[in-house]
Amino acid sequence: MRSLTINGETHEVDVEGDTPLLFVLRDTVGLTGTKYGCGIGQCGACTVLLDGQAIRSCQMPVDSVDAARITTIEAIERDPVGAKVVAAWVGVQVPQCGYCQSGQVMAATALLKETPKPTDEAIAAAMTNLCRCGTYNAIAAAVRQAAA
Repeated sequence: MRSLTINGETHEVDVEGDTPLLFVLRDTVGLTGTKYGCGIGQCGACTVLLDGQAIRSCQMPVDSVDAARITTIEAIERDPVGAKVVAAWVGVQVPQCGYCQSGQVMAATALLKETPKPTDEAIAAAMTNLCRCGTYNAIAAAVRQAAA
């Protein structure tokens, strides 16, 4: 049994230490906003914040996060920066299919928490999540709007 702090709440989970955080979030805790995409940490659909840093949860074993604060898309609007990102996502109408968007929002929130006024180059460097609909221009516009 291990104790995890997820979205400000303590969750006791009985899982093997090498279980990817993504599966603990989705299957054990029931937070399904974080998506499974590629399973190898490339696409970013599984992005969550670990102590404020964007990580790919499909590749993070749960025994590596015991003392960390985990934030998922379900709680991102409680964070002032996250709320601005979500508002910008809606304002710019970023999503098409929407599958990657929770990971995109998490990555953008982490970027803006670290760099409140990023350059276009910083946005491009930080926003490495894949979008099969190709909404990259809208994503960058939403990040710029959230930073304004």
